Amino acid sequence: MFAVRNEESALDIVQDSMMKLAEKYGDRPPTELPMLFQRILQNTIRDYYRRSKVRSLWTTLLSALSPGDDEDHDPLETISGETGSNVPNTPHGQFEQAQVLAMIEKEIELLPGRQREAFLLRYWEDMDVAETATVMGCSEGSVKTHCSRANHALAAALKAKGVTL
Repeated sequence: MFAVRNEESALDIVQDSMMKLAEKYGDRPPTELPMLFQRILQNTIRDYYRRSKVRSLWTTLLSALSPGDDEDHDPLETISGETGSNVPNTPHGQFEQAQVLAMIEKEIELLPGRQREAFLLRYWEDMDVAETATVMGCSEGSVKTHCSRANHALAAALKAKGVTL
């Protein structure tokens, strides 16, 4: 069993799990609810860690390409070097940053529409699976599938171009 150390996230996970239990299994006998809740809670925690892992991967990649002092900075809109980052704050380093960002932006544009929409809503807009499903008008499972496929496609395309994550 996983443990969520961030109290706010843990409370959100429990609340989401309780809502799923009530929405999907409210008609079940009360004796079945504890086991159903346990399974839903475990799956919600796994989703949290999967989402954190993928978000961390993209955040790490893009944070190396953006200044650290601006929370509202969008790395796909502006390019500037960060002191102490992996890329030197030189004209050559800035040029390399611009090239990598252009590659990422182009690869996102090349994704199929639903994958691109799911990816951008989840990782740029920081929506959870349920919110993304509502916005996209599809199931949570579809959102997860679209995001997974988008992540794999982007990682493969960038790796083929020499960008390592």
